[in-house]
Amino acid sequence: MDGVPRVPGQRRPEAQPLRFSVLGPVRAWRGSEPLATGSPQQRALLVALLLRGGRTATAAELIDAIWGDEPPSQALAAVRTYASRLRKALPGVLASESGGYAIRLPASGGSLDLALAEELWADAEKARGAADLCQARSLINKALSLWDGEPLANVPGPYADTQRVRLEEWRLQLVETRLDMDLEQGCHAEAVSELTALTAAHPLRERLRELLMLALYRSGRQAEALAVYADTRRLLADELGVDPRPGLSELQQRILQADPGLAEPSAAPSEPASAPVRPAQLPATVPDFTGRSTFVSELSEVLSSAEGRVMAVSALAGIGGVGKTTLAVHVAHAARIQFPDGQLYVDLQGAGARAAEPETVLGAFLRALGTADSAIPDTLEERAALYRSLLDGRRVLVLLDNARDAAQVRPLLPGTEGCAALITSRVRMVDLAGAHLVDLDVMSPEEALQLFTRIVGEERVASERKAALDVVAACGFLPLAIRIAASRLASRRTWTVSTLAAKLADERRRLDELQAGDLAVKATFELGYGQLEPAQARAFRLLGLADGPDLSLAAAAAMLDLPVEDTEDLLEALVDTSLLESAAPGRYRYHDLVRLYARACAERDEQPPSERELALSRLLDFYLSTATQVYALERPGDRTVDHLERTTYPGLTFGDNSQAVDWLHNEADCILACVQQSLTVGSLRRGVDLLMAAKDLAESGASSRRYEIATIAACDAASAAKDLHSEGRARTTLTQVHSRAGRFDEADAEAERATELGRVAEDPWTSGNAPNERGIIAIYRKQHTEGEAHLQEAIRAFRADGNEPGEASALCNLSRILVAMGRTSQAVDLARQGIGIYDKLGLTVRLANGLLALGIALTKAGRQPEALGHLSDALGIFTENRQRLWEGTTHFRIAEAHLSAHRPAQAAQHAEQGLALGCIGGEWAQGNVLTVLGCALSELGQADRAKACWREALSIYEQSGSPEAEVVRRLLTPVAA
Repeated sequence: MDGVPRVPGQRRPEAQPLRFSVLGPVRAWRGSEPLATGSPQQRALLVALLLRGGRTATAAELIDAIWGDEPPSQALAAVRTYASRLRKALPGVLASESGGYAIRLPASGGSLDLALAEELWADAEKARGAADLCQARSLINKALSLWDGEPLANVPGPYADTQRVRLEEWRLQLVETRLDMDLEQGCHAEAVSELTALTAAHPLRERLRELLMLALYRSGRQAEALAVYADTRRLLADELGVDPRPGLSELQQRILQADPGLAEPSAAPSEPASAPVRPAQLPATVPDFTGRSTFVSELSEVLSSAEGRVMAVSALAGIGGVGKTTLAVHVAHAARIQFPDGQLYVDLQGAGARAAEPETVLGAFLRALGTADSAIPDTLEERAALYRSLLDGRRVLVLLDNARDAAQVRPLLPGTEGCAALITSRVRMVDLAGAHLVDLDVMSPEEALQLFTRIVGEERVASERKAALDVVAACGFLPLAIRIAASRLASRRTWTVSTLAAKLADERRRLDELQAGDLAVKATFELGYGQLEPAQARAFRLLGLADGPDLSLAAAAAMLDLPVEDTEDLLEALVDTSLLESAAPGRYRYHDLVRLYARACAERDEQPPSERELALSRLLDFYLSTATQVYALERPGDRTVDHLERTTYPGLTFGDNSQAVDWLHNEADCILACVQQSLTVGSLRRGVDLLMAAKDLAESGASSRRYEIATIAACDAASAAKDLHSEGRARTTLTQVHSRAGRFDEADAEAERATELGRVAEDPWTSGNAPNERGIIAIYRKQHTEGEAHLQEAIRAFRADGNEPGEASALCNLSRILVAMGRTSQAVDLARQGIGIYDKLGLTVRLANGLLALGIALTKAGRQPEALGHLSDALGIFTENRQRLWEGTTHFRIAEAHLSAHRPAQAAQHAEQGLALGCIGGEWAQGNVLTVLGCALSELGQADRAKACWREALSIYEQSGSPEAEVVRRLLTPVAA
């Protein structure tokens, strides 16, 4: 295997994407296969094109790039030869334009390592602006890892020489920025060794010297820090005849004076710790925007009045396809200069079955405005309040597209002077107080003809003006219908305008339908649908049945029961007719109205009707089969996969765990949508089993809420169907969801019911997992005796089933019970037994759970160095597998170990990371982390901060009735005194 996911029937390796690297030797690959890049001069040509970001380079510019002032006599012919060879070696990316050349790569940085590094740097800047230095450092380290030696190694020519210097300088700037953040985070001791090596390699870079002085001083090595300054001053005088820059001299004076401000990592950052984030989220405006001048003026006038008013709100209403979004985006771009603090955009999906929740939208807006994830409140009201507070005093334009109703919109309105909101919807929002309402109608005949001409071309329309008028009239002057018709004509050079007009005239009842409200949209889509080949029409109908936000090419192939290459041909044909959108390479989606139309076509035209159910069944099989393989790769030996429903349609295969985990998280929305769609008779058990196979989505943090919604729906469906087998599994899964969120009462109620269902249904999976979950809940509720009994029951069930990983899980959980009961020696032994099983089976993620349990037991036993070693290993595994909540939990346990070893600074650092990531156990776990953080801060002499942490923890415990509240009250008493 080459590590690339495959499905049956896939036979086109040439379709794999091209990748290039310039941050080292210049190389190219198709998929995982390396490609020849030719002679040094040919590589110089390739570099000159790759580093232009898709812009065209003239022949003269390329000659100058390769040879400079002394080109050979046949330089132009040589450039053409090199270009011809590159076109053959790298088909599909080299374009010839106006006597020059350009390389066009996808917008994503994944095609060029330099572009990817630039994307990572931009994301790091955003993370740093949001005060998420851990994420910023991680992103910069990823960017730096892309360097593979000297950039553009062995590439000749003046252009390559200049770029090589630029790229090396940028690399050093990245290193300096990352080291600066290391010091901001208090990692000064760790930074000293790296800075020592860097200053030796780059002795004249004063910024590196400054960072080294600061790191040494914060590490308690004042004399060495001053010695670095003396060395620097002498070196600069000898080499350049200059004195150190003022910043370096000022740092020396502060060190001599033992300035207390230098002791705090955040006291003197090289740049502001955070800067206001200016979002620019507007979609691109269409280049052929036509007409609507009255509406443009009207809306622009309203937006220009935002300054001095409480808020300017305009709501555009009209039938689907009338151009609401196009007009709103065009007006918003024109008004950008009036909103210098940014523009926010969201598609509220109001026309679909699952409109966007205001709570989710506010979370995205808050992140776009620079709020860290850890600072985003949970409730809708709190998020809306924070959102309005962030916009206070700023001038921001908010575009809310495809709104369902006024209730969905109200929490998303800025509500502050100087801001404005543009809203599009199919309904007229008469109940939106203070809104300027605009009813958008179809185009005038003149505007419609102008739009049609811009797409088709003046030359083709001029000689057939009457036929063109017939076309736009047949489209009912509806912009979307005109655009679809014109695009089809533009892509078919053998057609005349009269040909298209005749086809429209033959459509039965077309004009009547085009004038019938929402039916106008349906009639417009009928134009494209009626011209499809039978296989294309079948694909259009069946793929519209899936509920997910989009479809991967592999999932579409499963629904259609076709090879991947045939499916791709069909989907690209649908994209050409504007009946389908290409969301990203290899991913496709429907506009919400087109999806509804496709489903209507499926109900009307698909024969036999059972083919609709078969297509959805194949999609469910595809997701279940693939998710099962992901589960099996991560948990070899786990008997869960043996208890899942059998599938008839195969899924993807993966070369390694990383690819499998990537697939699971990338497909999260589609998987969970498929689960909810499958909770009917005939597919219920597979739907529930898909939840079980995709359980990592619940523990990753990113998809937890969507997973919970799907799980509740599965419980309700299984109960209604009186399917005890499925209900037991669904309730066990819901138990895990509640438990990880800290809702222990709800979790125990579900687990108790699931345990009984497992016995009645004689399901070995539920019989082991349900009591295991009850044991976990008992740990949190401090019901140690009951927990021990539940876990012993789980161990017996797992052993009877031959489920060694399940047994290991129960042993590790029992270890935690024994820790709480003071039986630490037994706890350590049990955790080691669990790890032994995991180790034997080659498990990764579950091994981390065992290491976590052992670390907890060793901490309690006073063996902190051993504990920290195991906990650090667990942290690395959780991080690699994107288990954010477990990662946060492990940081908390590391903080406990450091605190018990009287290392409060390290304890505080890890506790802070636990808070930022979130932990298994929801708010209750947050209270635990705050308690430990308070203890660490108290030992560090930061009494006020400690008290604030404990008070917050106490509030959490009191609200949930947790017994830990009394412990925190005792901690607060001496501080208050």
